[in-house]
Amino acid sequence: MPPRKNITAVKKRHMVKAIVISDLSRMVVFLSCIFAGRTHDYAIMKTVFEPGSPWFKKINVWLDLGFQGAEKDYPDAKIHLPHKKPRKSKKNPDPQLTPKQKEDNRKQASTRVVVEHAIGGMKYFHCLAHRIRNHRSDFVDYFFSLSAGLWNHKISCITET
Repeated sequence: MPPRKNITAVKKRHMVKAIVISDLSRMVVFLSCIFAGRTHDYAIMKTVFEPGSPWFKKINVWLDLGFQGAEKDYPDAKIHLPHKKPRKSKKNPDPQLTPKQKEDNRKQASTRVVVEHAIGGMKYFHCLAHRIRNHRSDFVDYFFSLSAGLWNHKISCITET
């Protein structure tokens, strides 16, 4: 039996990932197709958004450390990455970020948490949080799209009232 691409060794579950782009009002603006859970975030981004092309031209993009290298592949974008803690070495046995870097990371985290709230809102509809017992390969894509649409509808109803 060939090895499965999207099963984890620890939890024995089929894990999947998607790129979610959200605005500051928690609306899901973009949802990529589904990838295997072991695929790196930045590899998914390079697959979905071709490097060198002006996808994010003159747009502020807030990313986490899973997307290191995005600044050189997307030069037109205004990419904001958090500061990475320096590695431990003989010259620097206790590496720390400066207070300014820590403050910058806090500000970026408060902006990026909006996307996490949008993902959590999509899981509110339980079709993503529970096991999907279906053998159609594209069924999970439908669940992601459906939950994103329902979440956007809920957010739009909240903002109207």
